[in-house]
Amino acid sequence: MHEYTQVLLAAIGFIGIGCHWLAWRVKLPAIIFLLLAGILAGPVTGLIHPDKLFGDLLFPFVSLGVAVILFEGGLTLKLHEIKGLGSAVVNLLTLGVALTWAIAALGVKLLFGFPWELALLFGALMTVTGPTVIKPLLKTMRPKSEIAKVLHWEGIILDPVGALLTVLVFQFIVAVQPGQAVSFTFFAMLATGLLSGAVGAYMLALLLRHHILPHYLHNVFSLVLVLMIFALSNSINHESGLLAVTLMGMMLANMKGVDIEDILFFKESLSVLLISVLFIVLAARLEFAPLMGMGWAALGLLAVIMFLARPVSVLTSTLGTKLDWRARMLLCWIAPRGIVAASVSALFALRLEELGYEEASLLVPLTFLVIIGTVFLQGVSARPLARLLKVAEPEPDGVLIVGANPVARAIARALAKLDFPVKLADTGWENVRAARMEGFDTYFGRVVSEHADRHMELVGIGKLLAMSPHSTLNALACIRFKPEFGSGNIFRLQTSEEEHAEDHKAVHPSFTGRKLFGEEITHAKLASLLSQGADIHTTTLSDDFDFTRYWEKYQNHVIPIFALDTQNKLHFFSTGETLQPKPGWKIASLLPANVLEQLNSKGSAKSDHTKGTE
Repeated sequence: MHEYTQVLLAAIGFIGIGCHWLAWRVKLPAIIFLLLAGILAGPVTGLIHPDKLFGDLLFPFVSLGVAVILFEGGLTLKLHEIKGLGSAVVNLLTLGVALTWAIAALGVKLLFGFPWELALLFGALMTVTGPTVIKPLLKTMRPKSEIAKVLHWEGIILDPVGALLTVLVFQFIVAVQPGQAVSFTFFAMLATGLLSGAVGAYMLALLLRHHILPHYLHNVFSLVLVLMIFALSNSINHESGLLAVTLMGMMLANMKGVDIEDILFFKESLSVLLISVLFIVLAARLEFAPLMGMGWAALGLLAVIMFLARPVSVLTSTLGTKLDWRARMLLCWIAPRGIVAASVSALFALRLEELGYEEASLLVPLTFLVIIGTVFLQGVSARPLARLLKVAEPEPDGVLIVGANPVARAIARALAKLDFPVKLADTGWENVRAARMEGFDTYFGRVVSEHADRHMELVGIGKLLAMSPHSTLNALACIRFKPEFGSGNIFRLQTSEEEHAEDHKAVHPSFTGRKLFGEEITHAKLASLLSQGADIHTTTLSDDFDFTRYWEKYQNHVIPIFALDTQNKLHFFSTGETLQPKPGWKIASLLPANVLEQLNSKGSAKSDHTKGTE
């Protein structure tokens, strides 16, 4: 029996991560596959029974998982990012919530005949979106930054706000003297959450600033502190913990002198696992019978929430803001419901049934209907709609090059010739000026600075080439952008210092990207060749002139730089990956001056010489 339980628990995590991988492959939001997996594992096949599997620990586990997700979301809420969007976010969190609440409550009242108390409770549940559904959707949809920031802030802050509103309505239902009891409950809950969150944030900040904790305890201590703050706040005043952990994350994110990068990366990975498990577990609890029995009224309620409540809320809240009509139209469509709505509805439904509200049994299936409807419909259509409205960021096929020296500019010219976006960053003004004279997008400063984090735009950028002559800066850049671009898209050009470094002086490979162009190629060697007239030459392979014949023709005279396949995907020649270009691919290589002269004299029709000026 214990072995079977272990297998089930492990399988839930394994299936959840598998859903994320599948979503990454087919470019759809992971929440779609997580919901499908939970429904298949629960009500369809009966393989997983969460209530039996977790017993009395189910809702405490769900609550703690949501707490970690909200804290991680709070860590990403930096006040400088909301500049210019403040009114839109504030309006959505106040006026927008009120409108959604009222329209959803009226809809369930008219369609299902709920008493007003339960109608108001259901309306409050429908105000909650949350990071568990917004974050996976944003990764796939990739809207422009102002839209992403509005949805991000709205989703994270709405989780505790919506939960507090729902708890307030619930307290109203059960209170003997609603006016006085509700007022006291709300302000007590608010005060407890604010105080607990502030205490937790300052405690962790104090420990980090003064280096009281060893580095290896930063992540695990922050995790247990978040869980403790959440539990203690809830024990003092029920449901205040969500507000506490969200505020704790927001305060830490905006404190100066507090290094939270390692904690943020750890929490992001943990959140992926928790979102996966929570969605599968809660979807597995769903029962089809109540859903099937609700008929067309259920679909009517879904339509009211998606096509009336959300558009009215967004259009009213964003009136007079800097958001254009395209951004407002996309915001009208995006409002998926998630974990908090599912867990809170399940918790309150049981307690309301005990109080004699027969309609309370419909709270969970109706909530899940909205979750399933919004997740599937919006998840599938969000990216195409963003493209149709022209508010989607371009595919991240651009290249960030650290260094604007002659070597970096030569490779940038070859990439730009093939229409790849390129951004050059350098600390030397002469290099930056030369790059700007050639028409390149540039950043003047260190890419690992706080200023770069705030001001260096990376829209459409997905690869890093660390090509400065300074090995330390290259290594730092690789470390900085590896989480953002992925280890497979991080490359560095070896410096002369690294080539001759002894083992005890060399930078550990785990801190750097793959070496560009091979073990023997250094920045100094490429710079020397370019100064002697070498340049990058692009050739299209064919059946008659494949990569083998290409290599035989040039032999030791060629340094392959990158290849472009038939799907227009960019591949850099580097250590750790053996490229086998096929007919139809384009090969860009650095050729010495004498070889270029021979090619030019023959007038090769198969080549596209990307000659540039220094």
